[in-house]
Amino acid sequence: MSVSSVSSLAADQSVRAPLSVLGRDVTVPLVTGGEVTYAALDYAASAPALQRVWDDVAAYAPYYGSVHRGAGYLSQLSTDLFENARRTVAAFLDCREDDQLVFTRSTTDSLNLLAAALPADCQVFVFETEHHASLLPWRDARVTYLDAPRTPAAAVATLERALADRDPHGPALVCVTGASNVTGEIWPVRELAAAAHAHGARIVLDAAQLAPHHPVSVQDLDVDWVAFSGHKLYAPFGSGVLAGRADWLREADPYLAGGGASRKVTRRTDGGVDVEWHETAARHEAGSPNVIGAYAIASACKALTEAGFDTLVARERHLIDTVRAGLAEVPEVRVLSLFGDDAPRVGVLSFVVDGWNSSHFAAALSAEYGIGVRDGLFCAHPLVRTLLGSDPHTQGECGSPEAAPGEKSLNAIRVSFGAGTPDEHVERFVGAVRELVRDGARWNYRTEDGRCVPAT
Repeated sequence: MSVSSVSSLAADQSVRAPLSVLGRDVTVPLVTGGEVTYAALDYAASAPALQRVWDDVAAYAPYYGSVHRGAGYLSQLSTDLFENARRTVAAFLDCREDDQLVFTRSTTDSLNLLAAALPADCQVFVFETEHHASLLPWRDARVTYLDAPRTPAAAVATLERALADRDPHGPALVCVTGASNVTGEIWPVRELAAAAHAHGARIVLDAAQLAPHHPVSVQDLDVDWVAFSGHKLYAPFGSGVLAGRADWLREADPYLAGGGASRKVTRRTDGGVDVEWHETAARHEAGSPNVIGAYAIASACKALTEAGFDTLVARERHLIDTVRAGLAEVPEVRVLSLFGDDAPRVGVLSFVVDGWNSSHFAAALSAEYGIGVRDGLFCAHPLVRTLLGSDPHTQGECGSPEAAPGEKSLNAIRVSFGAGTPDEHVERFVGAVRELVRDGARWNYRTEDGRCVPAT
């Protein structure tokens, strides 16, 4: 069996309909009685796996073997599969010829890897609006946190002012999201990259929320690195990617020390060991790699490319318009935004409802309508609190309003969707919001371990 024959991607899949995903027919019980098909509207946390990805992995699974170190047929096949996956993902990202692509566990892992590879005395610039995965890894660097901008132009101007004040002779890195995991708004990455390079800084793009929705070209955006997670790109198994400039990665100590990262290890006469590390991506991929996770990401990249981002983006815009129009008809709902209603965005929207505890509202959507959303601060605490103007030291209780009408909410509700979302799911969501605001919950709820759950 050849590597090419492992793939079972269906060439005749329609791109007019949602892409087929696992769980599309799962039914869940309602507290009010009966069952309903589950509406998965928490794509920003983890998107359901594409059926085509799952089929590809299932076709490969019997041929699974050790990677890079086996002489047997299955080991060689698995090694070819792993390295072909690297090339597929690099092509998906339109990487430069001399870029390195390292497989990691997630976006968080990728950015922590890059943080560990920073040159000495590197200064990092990051907006307070970032997800914690890109806000927090830079503990050993000199970090400048930038205030939340209210327009894309303000983001560029804020960065330019900060960079103008830095030491021009030392290394610097800018970290920016491609699309907000809170508001869905798309950031001016190309302009921010130009500003960074004009001041001698490099830039890393957190594409966790952008890559599943829009094409990401390292060369067109002119970013130095890009990071994303497979579990947001319709690929399961806990794998991620860091791709970009090789020099900082090649010069840094291995992210993990161990087999695979080492090229040669010898004992010294004094009893110690000398290690010669790889200079390729293997330097930061110690241990047995997650070949199935890497292959799943590559399969998802192929599936999205074949479906065509133009078609996927157009269909997602229809879903976004449906949700925004529906929420706009409910005066009690306020959609959160940095850049305003006209800003381009992906299928991620967060909102608050006057007089409702957000956890209570999300619990009712699940228990009474079979709709899965997310509530809270979405691992972007500074951004959400800026948008809400809330006090970080207070917390609402389930079953009673977190804030009276007109007062500040403590957290928010997020609805997110993508290539596998049927129209019916977003239409059911809009109808459920309207009914809950108008009629209230039909069930009683209580707080359990900090979560709002139906009372039994």
